[in-house]
Amino acid sequence: VQLQASGGGLVQPGGSLRLSCIASGGTFSTYTVAWFRQAPGKEREFVAAVHGSNRRTYYDDSMKGRFTVSRDSAKNTINLQMNSLKPEDTAVYYCGAGRPILSSLSSASAYYYWGQGTQVTVSS
Repeated sequence: VQLQASGGGLVQPGGSLRLSCIASGGTFSTYTVAWFRQAPGKEREFVAAVHGSNRRTYYDDSMKGRFTVSRDSAKNTINLQMNSLKPEDTAVYYCGAGRPILSSLSSASAYYYWGQGTQVTVSS
C-alpha cells in the first residue's frame, strides 16, 4: 500500500484546512487508517483514525470537536478536516495504514504503511 498525503499549508489561528491521503495498491479498504502528527523535537502523536473493520472513528481527546476524520472507500481516500486551528497544531501530518488492535490504535508503531507527510503551519 502506498499513501500520499496532501492539503497542508499556512493558515492563521482559527482557520481551517482539509488534509487528504490517497492510497494505492493492496486492499486498502480492510486497513485501519489514521492521521498522526509530528512537531520538531517531538514524537509522532496520534490525531484520529477510522477503524478498518467497524468503521468507527477515534480521536485524541485534545482534538475531538475540532478535527473530523472521514473515509471514502470508493476513492481510497482518508480526509482530515481541521477547524479552529491553533499554533500548537503546527506539525508535519502523516497518514498511516495498518491493522492495530484497538488498544494500540494510537500507537505509531502499530501502522505498517506511511505517507510522506504534509506540513501544517498555524501562524499569524
